[in-house]
Amino acid sequence: MTEPRSRRSLAIVGAVLLGGCVPALPHGPARAPNRQVPTSFGVPSDPQNSALVDWREYFSDPPLLALIDHALSHNQELNINVQEMLVTNNEIMSRRGEYLPSLGLRAGAGLDRVGRYTSQGQADEHTGVAPDLQGYSFGLYASWEVDIWRRLRNSIDAARYRYLASQEGLNFMVTRLVAEIASRYYELIALDRQLEIVRSNVELQQSALEMVRLQQQAAQVTMLAVRRFEAQLRAFQSQQFDITQRIVETENQLNLLVGRFPQHVERRAEGFLEREPSAVHAGAPAQLLENRPDVRRAELELRAASLDVAAARARFYPALHLDAGLGYQSFDAGRLLATPDSILYSVFAGVMAPLLNRSGITAEYFSSNSRQMQAVLRYERTILAAYVDVNTGLNMLRNLSQSYALKAQQVEHLTESVQISTLLFNSARADYLEVLTARRDLMEAQVSLVETKQRQLTATVTLYQALGGGWRPAGPRALSPQSADAGAAR
Repeated sequence: MTEPRSRRSLAIVGAVLLGGCVPALPHGPARAPNRQVPTSFGVPSDPQNSALVDWREYFSDPPLLALIDHALSHNQELNINVQEMLVTNNEIMSRRGEYLPSLGLRAGAGLDRVGRYTSQGQADEHTGVAPDLQGYSFGLYASWEVDIWRRLRNSIDAARYRYLASQEGLNFMVTRLVAEIASRYYELIALDRQLEIVRSNVELQQSALEMVRLQQQAAQVTMLAVRRFEAQLRAFQSQQFDITQRIVETENQLNLLVGRFPQHVERRAEGFLEREPSAVHAGAPAQLLENRPDVRRAELELRAASLDVAAARARFYPALHLDAGLGYQSFDAGRLLATPDSILYSVFAGVMAPLLNRSGITAEYFSSNSRQMQAVLRYERTILAAYVDVNTGLNMLRNLSQSYALKAQQVEHLTESVQISTLLFNSARADYLEVLTARRDLMEAQVSLVETKQRQLTATVTLYQALGGGWRPAGPRALSPQSADAGAAR
């Protein structure tokens, strides 16, 4: 057989052995993720996208901007995630250390005694070597696993993707923190406005109670009317304390998010009902893949999981190890540095391949494939959840706008009904129950109007977060998936 044919035959045999040493996956390899998204959110397409707007420009209240800015530096949970990101960065260093050759310094001293009636003992006796033989050595040693199948490099790249994913996780937390602070801020202003409404109604009810008492003294109404007016006044006064407690709780929640002990929260409460919700531009659904940090994180984790499978598969292949040493060794400390007689060196190359009892690496291979399939499903679910969030937010804004307009008309009509019922009652043409009902309905409608305005403002914040806004200027500048590819290649 000629030499080229023999080489070709060895190559074929080697390929067959390598291919046959990897077990088949029980459920097949993980499939590719589905990255398709609808072409629109169910509304006319918008060329602009509010996710690209800086949160300092999206929000206009200076107190709110100050709260967010303080929270991005002092929020404890956010800083905990920063440390988690540093941990993943250290993992890259650890994986890179496994890939590079290792070099160390070794020194030792000892005593060795062999049996007299052994081959070495007899030889030492004939050559005059003492039975208690001392030994001294020191020198350099090196070892290196040649990464033929990219197992170690794939592990490094997987760690790098996970580090980038942790950056995106931090960015996602920034968006949540910005949105939660803004939502709590609007809730606090709404509670202030509700407290003003209740206090105003308490004053009106006190005036009405005094009038009813005068009418009772003039025998125009009975004591029952006085007691009913008093009961409603106490209900209004009790509601003041309920709202006051909610204000305290909301302030404390804001202070916790900001990272400070409870204190008064500055806010701009005037003109709450006249505030117009910020205009939100949804852009195209495909932009969610780039703007949403959680989608970007899921994609990076998917790439890391794919590399984990490749690294686990490479463990079935033969591994090439190189070991070398250079130093001095002698049984006499005085002659340890005798050159070249005491010089010791060694070079060794070995190939190891797993043959029997491969259950450990087989289980890891199967588990890596299952984790990759989990990453695929998690990525698809994240995209689906992102689309649903935006679609829900857009519909909520539209419906709340119509609801607010109708509730404003309701408050207007009830205000007129209170005036009419009061005039009729004073002229003895209406029952006091009609006055009480009209006043109660008006206050409930006013409070409901404020709540609807709060939901409008909160919906704009939620939609801004759903689009992926709020992390770019304040959070760490994470690399895009394309940049991650370039980094992994390095």
